[in-house]
Amino acid sequence: MHRTWSIFLILFLIFSGLSLYAQQGAYQEEDPDDPYPETGFEEIMTADYSPGDKNFTVSAGVAIPLFFSGIDNNSHGISVGGFGSLAFNYFITQRFFVGGELSGMFAGTRGGNMLYIVPFGLRMGYQFTYRRFEIPVSLMIGAAPQQYLEKGYFGLIVKPGVSVFWRYNPDWSFGINGAWWLVPQWPKNGNNTFGNFLELTLSARYHL
Repeated sequence: MHRTWSIFLILFLIFSGLSLYAQQGAYQEEDPDDPYPETGFEEIMTADYSPGDKNFTVSAGVAIPLFFSGIDNNSHGISVGGFGSLAFNYFITQRFFVGGELSGMFAGTRGGNMLYIVPFGLRMGYQFTYRRFEIPVSLMIGAAPQQYLEKGYFGLIVKPGVSVFWRYNPDWSFGINGAWWLVPQWPKNGNNTFGNFLELTLSARYHL
């Protein structure tokens, strides 16, 4: 019996040593250049972008009416509206990108009707990175078709914005966005108005 236990002890020590060696070999086989290793979360760094990299962003949130020049700010009658957008970015350098955006906003009015704005245009920006965080600063310039009851207007939109994304893995990142809308109207009757909205959205970004 004593000899049997000795054999089991020797076998246990052998298998323990082999298991430890296999684990060490597995850790050594990890790619040291992998920006997303399974261990050492606090040391994870976001991979640098390269010219030609692309991403596609889906966003949804709210558009908040702020103030409107040319009318009484307390009587514009527009409520907080829903907002969604699709955007595409193409990196010219590791930091600078260009692209396009298509979006839509709807908001109720005091009279129980709906205002629709469908902005679209070209965008450009510069992206800062820190570990898994990516902070793009952008400017979109384009058109903003508007519809209220039977009245329509095709106008301009200028939209500077900033976002903060967290890189979940090499393919996906998730973040929040804030943007300022400047939406002027220059109707034929000369009653020019400059609408200002604040956009607050959540985004999912797919990296191609």
